[in-house]
Amino acid sequence: MKPNPTILIRNATVILTGLAGAGERHAGPDLRVAGCTIEAIGRLDPRPCERVIDATDCVIYPAWVNTHHHLFQSLLKGDPPGLDLTLTPWLGATPYRFRAAFDEASFRLAARIGLVELVRSGCGTVADHNYLYYPGMPYDSSAILFEEAEALGLRFVLCRGGATRTRQLESDLPQALRPETLDQFLGDCERLTARYHQAAPDAMRRVVMAPTTPLYSMSPDELRTSARAARQLGIRLHSHLSETVEYQNAAWEKYQTTPVAFCGEHEWLGPDVWFAHLVKLGAGEIRQLGATGTGIAHCPQSNGRLGSGIADIPALEAAGVPVSIGVDGAASNEAADMISETHAAWLLQRARCGHGALPRAEGGSHEGGADAARVEDVVRWGTAGGAAVLGLDAVGTLQPGKAADLAVYRLDDPRCFGLHDPAIAPVASGGRPALRALLVGGRVVAEHDAIPGLDLAELGAQAREAVRRLQQRAAELAA
Repeated sequence: MKPNPTILIRNATVILTGLAGAGERHAGPDLRVAGCTIEAIGRLDPRPCERVIDATDCVIYPAWVNTHHHLFQSLLKGDPPGLDLTLTPWLGATPYRFRAAFDEASFRLAARIGLVELVRSGCGTVADHNYLYYPGMPYDSSAILFEEAEALGLRFVLCRGGATRTRQLESDLPQALRPETLDQFLGDCERLTARYHQAAPDAMRRVVMAPTTPLYSMSPDELRTSARAARQLGIRLHSHLSETVEYQNAAWEKYQTTPVAFCGEHEWLGPDVWFAHLVKLGAGEIRQLGATGTGIAHCPQSNGRLGSGIADIPALEAAGVPVSIGVDGAASNEAADMISETHAAWLLQRARCGHGALPRAEGGSHEGGADAARVEDVVRWGTAGGAAVLGLDAVGTLQPGKAADLAVYRLDDPRCFGLHDPAIAPVASGGRPALRALLVGGRVVAEHDAIPGLDLAELGAQAREAVRRLQQRAAELAA
């Protein structure tokens, strides 16, 4: 048997590992990949016939792990009717208005665009919260997502969304918004788990049970049933929670409790659960999330775009909540990539802390919040943190024996010139740095800022035509 091929990445300026504490940086300058794992990091000599990637003037990060997306929204960016609306009216104005207009071709194209955007930011693992399901749906959106991710060489986690009941704002909309029965939902989760789910710590495919929103998408008894079914299948749980004050309003009006307590009462908390957003939380809810090990997918750009607020990530992490980062859907985040998302996470945690500063006469004790989030913290949230909430224990950090998922970023753009600490460039400098290479499981999936076989100009032309057709179709359905 031939030995696994090796790749030597040489002469990196610095390596950020995704680890916490003293190991968060490694001087390198070299990293060797053997097969699908990292073999060694240090000063390494080339081997005969070994492939060498020159990383001179580059920095190496773990490939990003995006824990919350809605890929079908990649053709809904900047929709004018929804651009200046908060979450609830925005849902009706944009994603629900267009949902019935998607066919198999436009759904596939949207998924491809979103995944390509993520690859070009250095992302290697994508968890997509797909809720585009309805009775009689003429195409298998789950299969399309797995196929498109596999074509690009990405790890893909399907968070199988859906609902057995709908909000009032959906009730007059078309067939594509009709709810499933609980049996249909659970049956499809079981089908998908049997077909796609891999339990390995470096799995390329995972399935997660993910009803769209606990407070609205299922009855309390159905939530408990779904949680038990997921755990019996050996899969994780995911949903949206506490994105706006309306979640708090709904929980009190419907159930006389908080959103987090409601989830706890129905077996929707635990180390196998993570929620997107968690912007509006009381101190007791933060403690309950931490005590149960329930995670967060922090989505700062979407929360900012919709005017929802800024999740208190330092408080959540201090309470023991596993923290990850997600880009959310492109219909509420017109730059749905992990570089812009982590840049926002870095800045907005500092702004959040500084916003609370008061003068001493009013009891204030600090001037600002510049220590609320370091670049190394953000890298850890977006890599190791993401792998932890997904249960991909072999992914997310750069260490010998771990999966060879890594991004090599060039620092040859003027925005990076003059940096005293080049390691912070991808997060701190803003804008997408060019990719020298992106590896996922030891396979080079992008190199020299290009994806093999991908014509970006053609993809852009297809997107423009698809947007035109979606607009026309949505207008016809509304007539």
